[in-house]
Amino acid sequence: MTEQIRILLADDHRVLRQGMAQALDAQPDMCVVAQANNGVEAVQLVSTHRPDVALVDINMPEMDGVEATRRITAVSPQTAIIILTMYRHGDYVVEAIKAGASGYLLKEVELEEVLAAIRAVARGEAVMDPVIAGRVLAELRSLQSVETQPSEPQLSARDAEILRLLAKGLSNQEIARHLHIAEKTVRNRLSLIYRNLDLENRTQAALYALREGLIEPQEPKPSSEN
Repeated sequence: MTEQIRILLADDHRVLRQGMAQALDAQPDMCVVAQANNGVEAVQLVSTHRPDVALVDINMPEMDGVEATRRITAVSPQTAIIILTMYRHGDYVVEAIKAGASGYLLKEVELEEVLAAIRAVARGEAVMDPVIAGRVLAELRSLQSVETQPSEPQLSARDAEILRLLAKGLSNQEIARHLHIAEKTVRNRLSLIYRNLDLENRTQAALYALREGLIEPQEPKPSSEN
């Protein structure tokens, strides 16, 4: 039997949270290990249960989803966080990504999209609803235009290609196959890219690639077979 993805749900709307829990528990590869009513509970329960994925509402009492994300990332770095919210505003998304979120979805999306997002972040990938991707890019460009930043390190052609493929949604294994290099090489290069560009995760790396024009927002994912 395939190992299940262990999930924590954090949302102060009890009925919605319980409905989501039932839907996730019905999946053969998922199980909900804990439910939190607010951000403080979410951090405490993550520390106890160490889930693979946490679905976190951005607007909760006692501690909002952004701060909860920041603290969850600190106490359990291996827990991938998806922000599930009603807000389309780019600034919310940017703050969540800076805090360490791996995904950002609107609550109005279909269940299948939530399931796909959970499976993706559990594999180490990043996800973002296409409805808000453009808003995030606009926000990042706006921030960049008003901030004085030192010149960023130049990427090698190979590193730029790795970043471009990551931004298209390819996993490390798929990138390795596409470029005919070892998966370990991809991991090592990504670690260096993150450090050199002051990035925290795949979501930030993908947004950097979009901002720098390495990929268009809706450019399709390439086949990993050449």
